[in-house]
Amino acid sequence: MTDHKGSTTRRSVIIGAAGGLVAATAHAAPPELSMADLKKEGDVACLYHCDYGDNARFAQTLNNISNHYSVYGADPFGLQLVIIAHSAAVKYFLSTLEGTPWKDETVDPGLFERVVALAKNGLKVHLCEITFQRLKLDKAKVKDAPFISFVPSGVATVAALQSKGFAYLKVG
Repeated sequence: MTDHKGSTTRRSVIIGAAGGLVAATAHAAPPELSMADLKKEGDVACLYHCDYGDNARFAQTLNNISNHYSVYGADPFGLQLVIIAHSAAVKYFLSTLEGTPWKDETVDPGLFERVVALAKNGLKVHLCEITFQRLKLDKAKVKDAPFISFVPSGVATVAALQSKGFAYLKVG
């Protein structure tokens, strides 16, 4: 389902994921959002700023997001949560670490499984385009998931969402 501009809406991703209406397609890099595409769609909105590559810290971020949803009864329209990932945090959303600065590291696959479970409540993940450019990362290595998109800059997106009424959280 799309809006009048042909963009996938938050409601359509949630309905599609819940109702199985999203058709399987060949994997391509996630969509790119402009700063104008970023909108507050929930009564309460919060961004989780992730620029770290520590597995335990990322796991704690997911714990906090889960707790956040639990207070709102996992209502995707009452609460809008977003992860903004840049720097080392993008590794949690890659299908392989080969050819990256983290090629010798191991990421627990259970972390992404937890993200997928949280996305059923409406969680979105925005990856930093600048990180991919500077580190020469292949966008096609990003895991195929409808809740992942690219934004021009992670830190600019953090500021833009705050100006639109999103609260700011960073685990650390």
